[in-house]
Amino acid sequence: MRILLAEDDASLGDTIQSWLEMDGYVVDWVKKGSYAEAALQSHEYACILLDRGLPELSGDQILTAIRQKNNGIPVLMITARDSIKDRVEGLDLGADDYLVKPFDLEELSARIRAAIRKQNAQAQPQLCFGNISLDPIAKTVKQNDQLINLTAREYVVLYKLLRHPEHIISKEQLEDELYGWGEEIESNAIEVYVYNLRKKIGNDFIRTIRRQGYTLAAHV
Repeated sequence: MRILLAEDDASLGDTIQSWLEMDGYVVDWVKKGSYAEAALQSHEYACILLDRGLPELSGDQILTAIRQKNNGIPVLMITARDSIKDRVEGLDLGADDYLVKPFDLEELSARIRAAIRKQNAQAQPQLCFGNISLDPIAKTVKQNDQLINLTAREYVVLYKLLRHPEHIISKEQLEDELYGWGEEIESNAIEVYVYNLRKKIGNDFIRTIRRQGYTLAAHV
C-alpha cells in the first residue's frame, strides 16, 4: 500500500519513512504543502500522514481541500500542537486521527492500520472476479474458497487488477503501486509477479495485452 507522508522535519520524516517501509508500505515523502498537493493529483494513496505546520500550504489547507472534494482517504495529522483546542480543530477539519509529536512508531503503525481498515470496510469489503475473491481488510485471497498464499507484492498486483477488472493496467501503473519515488525497479519485476500469480491461480486468469499491460480474463 502507498502512503503519502507530508512532514518538513528532515530527521522525523526520514525515521517515519524508514519505519513504514520496514512495515511493508510504499512511502512518498514530501516536505512542502505544495508538493503534497501535487502528489495527491498524480497518485492514489491508501493513507496520508499530514503535518499541520507545512511550508507554502499548511496541513489544514490541504485537508480542507481534500474533504471539499468529498475524498474520504484516511488522513492522520501528526503535529506538535497538543492542546485540546488543537485536537478538536484537526478532527473537525476532517482528520481521521490526531497524533501529537513525539509519538511511538508502533502506535503510528497501529493507527494507520485501523484507519485503513475503517476505510476499506466503508468502501468495498471484498473484491471478486470469477472464482477469485480478495478481502482487503483481512488481506486474504481465496480461489473457490481455498486460501491462496501470496507475497506482499503479488497481493498488491492482484489487488490493483481486481479493483479495475475491465481496464488494461500498464506495467508503469503497477510499478507505481509497488515502488516509492527514487526506489530502484528491476526491469522484469512486474513480469515475475504476474508469472507467479499465474502459477498460483491459473495461467488464464491474467491476460497480457501486448505493448499495453495486463487485464483480467473475461471468463475464468
